Amino acid sequence: MSRIGKRPIEIPKGVKISYTDSFFKVEGPKGSLSRKVMEGVSLKLSDTSVVVERADDGLKARSAHGLTRTLLSNMLIGVTKGFETALEINGVGYRAEAKGDVLNLSLGYSHPINFQLPKGITVEVEKMTKLLVKGIDKELVGQTAAKIRAFRSPEPYKGKGIKYASETILRKAGKTGKK
Repeated sequence: MSRIGKRPIEIPKGVKISYTDSFFKVEGPKGSLSRKVMEGVSLKLSDTSVVVERADDGLKARSAHGLTRTLLSNMLIGVTKGFETALEINGVGYRAEAKGDVLNLSLGYSHPINFQLPKGITVEVEKMTKLLVKGIDKELVGQTAAKIRAFRSPEPYKGKGIKYASETILRKAGKTGKK
């Protein structure tokens, strides 16, 4: 039995849950999310918790058991608290600016990059070098942060580029001259 999958998911106050035709929908103060539940897994709803159960001990059902529980738990956290990922921009002249749902990036290329943010994602920019990607869908927040980072990944010699705030860049020594 999956250690994660067998734990019940507590339902926070102010959250509505519905489960029909293998679709799980969560509505909370920050918005609503829905997801199709995988085959071989079923949900048992009560007033205060949700329990994920699997139909049999087959490989597919065992694989989906813990994953489904974690995805549903992330949905509940997202509609109540939300998720955020912090990014930092390092480099002379590198900067970012948010205008509505477009993120303008100047990263040393010959042209500025205008990144259209997905629906449900917001970006806060402080001091033009620190970005905070926010949203209710954990998967979408992480994917958006990864796309922004991919515009100019940090390089190992000077550390220039976009990196996660918690990321450490291993620096390499440059060339040494002939002695």
